Formats: sequence, C-alpha cells, structure tokens
Amino acid sequence: MAMRDGEPRLIHAILDWPPTWFVARLLLVGAYLIGGIAKLTDWGCAVAEQAHFGMNPPALWAGLTIAVEVIGPLLILVGRFVWLGAGMLGVFTLLAAFVANAFWTMQGQDRFMATNAFFEHVGLVGGFILAALVAEHARREGRM
Repeated sequence: MAMRDGEPRLIHAILDWPPTWFVARLLLVGAYLIGGIAKLTDWGCAVAEQAHFGMNPPALWAGLTIAVEVIGPLLILVGRFVWLGAGMLGVFTLLAAFVANAFWTMQGQDRFMATNAFFEHVGLVGGFILAALVAEHARREGRM
C-alpha cells in the first residue's frame, strides 16, 4: 500500500472520509447520551445515584446531570457550539472523577480500580478538548 504524506493511503482515506468525524464524536459522547436517556427514563434511580455520591439535593443534581448528559452530546453531534458541549462534558467528567473516584481516600483493590477510573475520566476530558479544537479548526477553514 502506497504512502501519502507519511501515512498509508487507506488511513488517509479513512481520516478524510466525512462520516469519520461524526463516528468519532458519537463514540466519544455515546455513553453520556445513553446515560442521560437512561436517567431520564428512570428518575428514581437517577436521584438515588446522586444521593449515593453525597450530592445534595440529589434531585437537583440528577436534573443537572441529565441536562449535561443529553445537551452536551447533542451539541457535539450536530456540530453546533461543539466548544460548549465539549466544555459541559469536560467539566462534568472532571468533577465526576473527583466525586466518584477519590482513589486517594481508598486502599487495596478499591484504590487500584478507582485510580484507573479516575485517569480514564481525565483522558476523556482530553478527548473533549481535542473535539473542540478539531471543530474550531474545521470552522475556521470553512469545513463546518
């Protein structure tokens, strides 16, 4: 397979294929959108989840979580105000990492698992920053 600008043609074709940008965004935000819809359809569990993490009042935090988990992904997927959707989800994810994965307060296997989850969440924040950067560059170049 011939190389083009240092990358194989197949890779270049995939990265230039317009649906790749949408699929990448869907993979990044899909879990949040599904989670928001699940919480919206089971309000009692959404409130109980917030109470479990010590968020008070839990109903308020459940509503805010649902809003972020539905609105943020939709903004990113439709390609409008990607910076806002990515910012919403990035801040939410970082806060959730500190609330749900406080590994520094744990020992043993719990600490190990929470440490991994914490840094996975931090990695997602980086993904949201990248999504906003790519969208902004595409907008500036007239591709969005």
